[in-house]
Amino acid sequence: MSIYAILTILFFILSLVGLWKLFEKAGTPGWVVLIPFYNFYIWLKIINKPLWWYIFILVPFINVFTIMLMIVELVKCYKKFGLIEQALSVLIPFFYLPYIGFNKNDVYVHPKDWPVIKKSVSREWADAIIFAVIAATIIRTFFIEAYTIPTSSMEKSLLVGDFLFVSKISYGPKIPNTPLAFPFAHHTLPLTKDIKSYLEWIKLPYYRFPGFVTIKNNDVVVFNYPDGDTVSTAWQSNASYYALVKEYGRELVWSDKAHFGDIIARPVDKRENFIKRCLAIPGDSIKIIDRQVYINGKKAENPKDRQFNYEIITNGTPVYKKQMRSMNISEEDIANMNQYGFLPLTEENVKLIKALPNVVDVKPIISPKGLWDARLFPFDSNYRFSLDNYGPIYVPKAGVTVDINTTNICLYKRIIQTYEGNKLEIKDNKIFINDKESKTYTFNMNYYWMQGDNRHNSADSRYWGFVPEDHVVGKASFVWLSLDKDESLFNKIRWSKLFRFIE
Repeated sequence: MSIYAILTILFFILSLVGLWKLFEKAGTPGWVVLIPFYNFYIWLKIINKPLWWYIFILVPFINVFTIMLMIVELVKCYKKFGLIEQALSVLIPFFYLPYIGFNKNDVYVHPKDWPVIKKSVSREWADAIIFAVIAATIIRTFFIEAYTIPTSSMEKSLLVGDFLFVSKISYGPKIPNTPLAFPFAHHTLPLTKDIKSYLEWIKLPYYRFPGFVTIKNNDVVVFNYPDGDTVSTAWQSNASYYALVKEYGRELVWSDKAHFGDIIARPVDKRENFIKRCLAIPGDSIKIIDRQVYINGKKAENPKDRQFNYEIITNGTPVYKKQMRSMNISEEDIANMNQYGFLPLTEENVKLIKALPNVVDVKPIISPKGLWDARLFPFDSNYRFSLDNYGPIYVPKAGVTVDINTTNICLYKRIIQTYEGNKLEIKDNKIFINDKESKTYTFNMNYYWMQGDNRHNSADSRYWGFVPEDHVVGKASFVWLSLDKDESLFNKIRWSKLFRFIE
């Protein structure tokens, strides 16, 4: 049993003990707290709240905040009217409730007999703000969080300017590795460029609560950027630190602060959030042949709105910007076409452009088999992969053992060292893991293969490899707003893209 499971059970028992004693002090048998549903009925009686509150206790998500409020109302019955006292009752009920329960000086006072306490305006605002911050932090950490799409890597499935909700409970919320953090900030304090928004005084190991579903092929997933463990503060996630080192050399990257800024490390939960489609799950084998993805030797289902780059050949008359904008092709893509000669298109847009009278042909741009792109994982000439002809690659599954040697160790080196925390050395053509010669390796975690739907314009697993399960944040579920950055104020909302589920 994991330490988190033990702590969860312990905290639950302590909270029950505290409630037991508080119920007894209120003149009710303590064992009532053990009876499901009835215990809440009695609790509402003790704090003198109407029974219709019970409705909110039964509603998922809302019930979390209802119970928090009931805890606050309960400790008020023991003259705990101070802001700090009420905050402690919500944040650490497993310690604070038993403390009140066993303290002989704390006696029950019915709400009708409470002294009249006039709060100042500042106190009322402080109460409201603190409660809102605590409630919102719990929601975004364990239930659901709002995100926006900043790049075109998922177009046209998800558009730049889409605002979406990501479900943390679908795959199970995970405990933050760095719980001491500034509210609502990810890794950097607001209005600063490189000041950390978190403290590393407390570092918690990975633990994920049970979810409702597991990740399936073609799910759209939000995760922490695997290559983001080390970051250039000047480039952030716009360029991987490891790619910068390959291009410029480690010495220059570390010494040239004017160009690269500081080089910092980030814990898993503070790495940049990425969103991609999960093409392969643990135990799958993935291969790409002339752009078509194959999973375990079978053609994979293609997203409806995936994009590839195409060359447009005309009779000398250009395709006008207005025509392309009518097809929802972005200003950025149009500018890139004018500069580089290619345009990312969906299958539907390929047909529309081919139908234009001045278009002679629309040619797909396909990187051929055997044309090695050294930027691609695993960055080894023994694996001569290109963007459109890639693999096969086995996606590691927890508990599975694979043979390792000096040829294929490039596939698993980062897993063994970085993600699973082992010491790895290669000496005299032999592999040593934790100072022992090893010819096999057994994976401790599940891994996933993530790619963007804008297949030629996505920094994804083809560039940095596998996504560990402890990096998974949640499932992209619902788009509630969509704004077009290329349109003016009154035309900015994409009305047809609002309130849609993500597929």
